[in-house]
Amino acid sequence: MYAIIKTGGKQLKVSEGDVVSVERLKDAKKTVTFTPIFVSDDDGNVITDPKTLKAAKVKANVLGEERGQKLDIFKYKNKTGYRRRMGHRQTYTSLEVTGISLGAKKPAKAKAEKAAATSEEA
Repeated sequence: MYAIIKTGGKQLKVSEGDVVSVERLKDAKKTVTFTPIFVSDDDGNVITDPKTLKAAKVKANVLGEERGQKLDIFKYKNKTGYRRRMGHRQTYTSLEVTGISLGAKKPAKAKAEKAAATSEEA
């Protein structure tokens, strides 16, 4: 099972047990939950219905923060003596995905299977 989540203006494909780096989450506690925008289960069934996805959750543990590679920025204009040099290092938050749940859809499916089983017995 995998899901696509949206964070930091980007979309990530995650599955259970993945360790991913996302743009810094300032108020991140020990655990973070995301609402997925796409879920695919092990059978290949795809869920994209917004009403169903509102109940779905992707849970992740925060492992810590890290800094990315340094980007060097150099501005230059010919024949004017204009030169500017800057650098930037983006801060990322490391997350370990612990679970993907579909919310209320699983119990409803289990109830439907039980109802079908009891109707077959009768």
